[in-house]
Formats: sequence, C-alpha cells, structure tokens
Amino acid sequence: MIDKATLKACSESSVILEMKIKNLEFAIKQSELIINESVVNNETLSYLRKKVATSFQDLETLYLIKECKQSKESV
Repeated sequence: MIDKATLKACSESSVILEMKIKNLEFAIKQSELIINESVVNNETLSYLRKKVATSFQDLETLYLIKECKQSKESV
C-alpha cells in the first residue's frame, strides 16, 4: 500500500510519479516471472502473489493520479 507521503510526492511531481510507476511495473514483472517459474516454496509463492495484487492496486492508484494530472494540464 502506498503511504500518504508517497502519494503526495507523486501528486506534486511528474518525475517521481513516473519513477514510481516504472518501479512498480518492473517489480510486478519480476515477481510474475518468479511465480511462473515456481522455483520457490508455496509460502513464498503465496507471499509474492499477495504482493503482486497489492502492487497492481498501487499501480492503478498511480495511473489515476497521472490521468488526473494530464487532464488538468490539458485544460
């Protein structure tokens, strides 16, 4: 879950927002590779799946911030 300070920073800075989005996208891809390869035990797989789900939610939040910023800039 994204903390309030990160949300505020992302709302204020497009650079931070883009960096956070790219970071989450990379982390999700890497986690999915590990999950698909199933080279870890079940407990770790379960943990990774939960983290990926949370990361997807965070990513959606960041996409919404980005969309709102873009719509404000175009007005």
